[in-house]
Amino acid sequence: MSIIITGKDLTIEQVVKVARFGEKVELHQGSLERIKKCRSMLEKKIQAHEIMYGVNTGIGEFSEVVLNDAQVKDFQKYLIYNHAAGIGEAMPIEWVRGAMVGRINVHANGNSGIRPEITLTLVEMLNKGVTPYVCQKGSVGASGDLAPMSQIALLMMGEGRAFYKGELLEGKDAMTKAGIEIPGLQARDGLGTINGSNVLTAMSAIMIYDTNRWLKQAEIAATMSLEALGANMGPFHPKLHEVRGFKGAMRSAAAIRKVAAGGDLAEKRIKTKVQDAYSMRSTPQVVGAAHDAIVYARSQVEIELNGVGDNPIFFPDENLQVSGANFQGTPVALPMDMISAAVTMVCVMSERRMNRLNNPALSGGLPPFLTKGAGMFSGLMLSQYTADMQIVEQRILSMPASIQSIPAAADQEDFVSMGMNTALKNFQILDNAYGILGIELFAAAQALDFREWEFGKGTQVAHKVIRKYVDFLEVDRPLFNDHNKMKELVKSGEILEEVEKAIGSLE
Repeated sequence: MSIIITGKDLTIEQVVKVARFGEKVELHQGSLERIKKCRSMLEKKIQAHEIMYGVNTGIGEFSEVVLNDAQVKDFQKYLIYNHAAGIGEAMPIEWVRGAMVGRINVHANGNSGIRPEITLTLVEMLNKGVTPYVCQKGSVGASGDLAPMSQIALLMMGEGRAFYKGELLEGKDAMTKAGIEIPGLQARDGLGTINGSNVLTAMSAIMIYDTNRWLKQAEIAATMSLEALGANMGPFHPKLHEVRGFKGAMRSAAAIRKVAAGGDLAEKRIKTKVQDAYSMRSTPQVVGAAHDAIVYARSQVEIELNGVGDNPIFFPDENLQVSGANFQGTPVALPMDMISAAVTMVCVMSERRMNRLNNPALSGGLPPFLTKGAGMFSGLMLSQYTADMQIVEQRILSMPASIQSIPAAADQEDFVSMGMNTALKNFQILDNAYGILGIELFAAAQALDFREWEFGKGTQVAHKVIRKYVDFLEVDRPLFNDHNKMKELVKSGEILEEVEKAIGSLE
């Protein structure tokens, strides 16, 4: 069943369905009528020679240059040519598809002034699997994601390149093979296709979706480590978190209790310390803070997904056009910079628990480095090195991009969001996070095999999934295969899916 695009109720989960899983989209009839109404107003203003930014004027520093009637149409073509100025390898297809559905949703509000043919062509491209080739780098996240969006707009002229059925083709060939008519660009169509922060917003939506799944796996990993270490489960009591009031901490503690439920530790059949180290007992407060950050970031991203990020913006009922800065990516970039720090923070705590599993002075009786033959064998000693290296990289990347503005366009665009830098580095941080958490899960599974008590149902399921891919480390072996298998396992979400299937949702 298609997702109906209305301009008002697009969710992060729907973006992922379209971008990653190929769900079809349909433009709501009411939205189509709004687009037509706005276009009619724009054409009347053009005929009346009313001065409108980016329609019959240049852009940026050239916004005071008024174009004559003969230049208005060609200007859109040259605008797209000039702005298709990215660099680097192709973006993943899901990022581009996410940007396209986001742009369709902007148009669906009926404030952009483009022809309906442009929006309907984007819909058809999504539904028929034509995805423009878009370079990963080039946007500064203000005036929209101009460089990457322009590579999408090239397809409106039958130019550029596009992926279709697994092949990279010339744009015109891809459109022809898919049976999509090329609409061309008329007045306003080019700028109306590119002038919003749709790429960084789509990337942020996907990042939030994946980070939420990763955080739930972080809670599973934490529970496994806590059970292996014989932790005191008092710090996860619901009343403790209710009296402080943070929703994320309440959620995280509940998830850990759910994974551990039924085990000897949760049932208090094992003697524990009065109080454990911070990396054990403050897990709900730390992971919970990340959950709370996700809630805020989600709200900002979904506002942007459903808002009119464009310039200029047209109000047909008032016969009004207003130029402003609704393309500015900062409302998304700032909370997403916080998400990068949140993921890194949770990884640091994951590594600290892994350290406790390895360290015989801290592990409560586990063998040194989780090996039976310490001295002859080094066990998981080097696994910690690998986690540490990735955390340092995460820390470097966690520097906010939203404070890194460099003025451009002869200082007309003198503050930009650098939101694309945020989006790009967030995926690098998350890629490392899969590996770091995979190493904790690897260590926790190894540690559990040394314990003789009964574990929680969720822990048992997670352990069983891990053992499908990685064997118990009986004697030393090259660990890079195990590390990469665990990273891919975390990225796939199989542990999460199997645990939730057994014990219910962790949200």
